[in-house]
Amino acid sequence: MERRKTKMICAGNLNIGGGAVISVQSMLNVPAEDVEGNVKQAVRLEQAGCQMVRVAIPNQQAVHLIPAIKKEVGIPLVADIHFDYRLALESIEAGIDKIRINPGNIGDKDRVKAVADACRLHKIPIRIGVNSGSLEKELLAKYGHPTPQALCESALYHASLLEQFDFDDIVLSIKSSDVDMMIQAYEYTAEQCSYPLHLGVTEAGTERMGLIKSAIGIGSLLQRGIGDTIRVSLTADPVREIDAGFDILKALNLHTGGVQLVSCPTCGRTKIDLIAIANEVEQRLRSCKKAIKVAVMGCVVNGPGEAREADIGIAGGDGVGLLFKKGEVIRKVPEEELISALLEEIDRL
Repeated sequence: MERRKTKMICAGNLNIGGGAVISVQSMLNVPAEDVEGNVKQAVRLEQAGCQMVRVAIPNQQAVHLIPAIKKEVGIPLVADIHFDYRLALESIEAGIDKIRINPGNIGDKDRVKAVADACRLHKIPIRIGVNSGSLEKELLAKYGHPTPQALCESALYHASLLEQFDFDDIVLSIKSSDVDMMIQAYEYTAEQCSYPLHLGVTEAGTERMGLIKSAIGIGSLLQRGIGDTIRVSLTADPVREIDAGFDILKALNLHTGGVQLVSCPTCGRTKIDLIAIANEVEQRLRSCKKAIKVAVMGCVVNGPGEAREADIGIAGGDGVGLLFKKGEVIRKVPEEELISALLEEIDRL
């Protein structure tokens, strides 16, 4: 797919936009006063593959989180700032890699200018975040209620505030909990500017529904070349957001690292416990970094034939299974040895 052409910005050691690899990020959810807890969660996220992490800075005390976290992780850290522009300035001095603000809620233009000037001086980008709950009164009066056009207009207006002060190292995010509204708002914005876009469905819900809404919203935009960095927002352990983000990228062939598992839904022909086998294979290959496709199939009908594009796979029989590579059967294996045989072959690849 052809990706939308955008300006490239740099947050710490991470490039965003301009053809850079689409990055996956998350946000810490430990109370801001718990420095040790935030540091531990940031480390866990980095170990899970998170490429950028955001931390809420609700008060001056929370600024102390920045050096503590940066001491233990190597991925860029983003300060989430609302209302008090001084917290953005203090975060910059504390070594933050990126600022997330809504210029409309931090005060008059002098305050916006102060943040823009400090970010320019320290070469720190700004993410402008707007959502359906943050629209200005003027836009609500104009459109009657939150609409995709209103979200787009709000994002571009806030970008223009920064542009007035000669600042354009900007990433835009235009989120909504309504998936269709989110998709349309990003489409409108993508047509009207060349800034990189951070994709996400806000307040997507618990893991079950949040995964579905995010896969539709984020995935449909990525499939059309729109989007440069993503967050899957879940009411769950943030590590699960990283897993989900990379799964969305893998499904679109936008991330080539790690295993892509394909498995059939089973049917009346299945004679082995395929569900348990598929779940165990997925779990045991979670840390595998090989860029391979692994198939776990229920029977010979959709085994080596339907899954012939897989690098390696197994197909069930009656108490036995077939081990195959690229559609060619290697050997028969007893059911109880299928997983170990598969993993041994993967080790040899």
